[in-house]
Amino acid sequence: MQTSSRATTVKKAEFIGGVKAAIPLIVGGIPFGILFGTLAPSSGLSVWATMAMSLIVFAGSAQFIVLALIAVQAPLEVILLTTFVVNLRHLLYATALVPHISNLSFPLRSLLAFGLTDETFANMSQRYQPSSPLGDDHQFAHFFYLGSMFSFYVSWSSATAIGLILGNVIPDMTSWGLEFAMSVTFIGMVVPYLNTKAMFSAMLSAAIASLYFAYLPNKLGLIVSALIGVAVGLTVVYFQKSPLSQEKQV
Repeated sequence: MQTSSRATTVKKAEFIGGVKAAIPLIVGGIPFGILFGTLAPSSGLSVWATMAMSLIVFAGSAQFIVLALIAVQAPLEVILLTTFVVNLRHLLYATALVPHISNLSFPLRSLLAFGLTDETFANMSQRYQPSSPLGDDHQFAHFFYLGSMFSFYVSWSSATAIGLILGNVIPDMTSWGLEFAMSVTFIGMVVPYLNTKAMFSAMLSAAIASLYFAYLPNKLGLIVSALIGVAVGLTVVYFQKSPLSQEKQV
């Protein structure tokens, strides 16, 4: 009985921890969601289609790209291909998280996969660090995941609804520069990880590559840059662990 009670307490603590971890990033994401809500109708989407996209797709960058493609009447296959390429980065996220959630049931893993966003991945990466305030016992860490993804899902959907309302009440909201908030949010997600040579090298190489490959179609530059960043980071880790490097340190 005590074991069951303790498990329930830990699950609640993990879920609440995920909600709290999401709050700073939600603050930056709300303006982005509002902007999507104001832009969608002018791109040709109905109110219901706009809300359905946020509720079902639940991927900010992909949703904005779809709006741009719909506005220029791009073929369906182009829209599908472009959004697929843009969201390929989630494969990298999933690869990093699989060892931690592979023991969970398939339905639960499917739910977690649906809720995997940039922000939730950043939160989970922090949760699996040894310095996490919740400790190094990860048995119920998926409740932290659920708390984070639930918070972002509700806030993103709500922000979209607010954008739809404000778009009809306040004209020309698209000129307010609300999209800047998301850039700040992503910077805030990255900075805490720049505490090692490998992470800093990965960030710098990916940033340079993203500028160099910005011309590639269908946002392929994003995937290429991410792969370059990963390769550089792993290379730095490899050389740091090599016998030659350890001999120099001695």
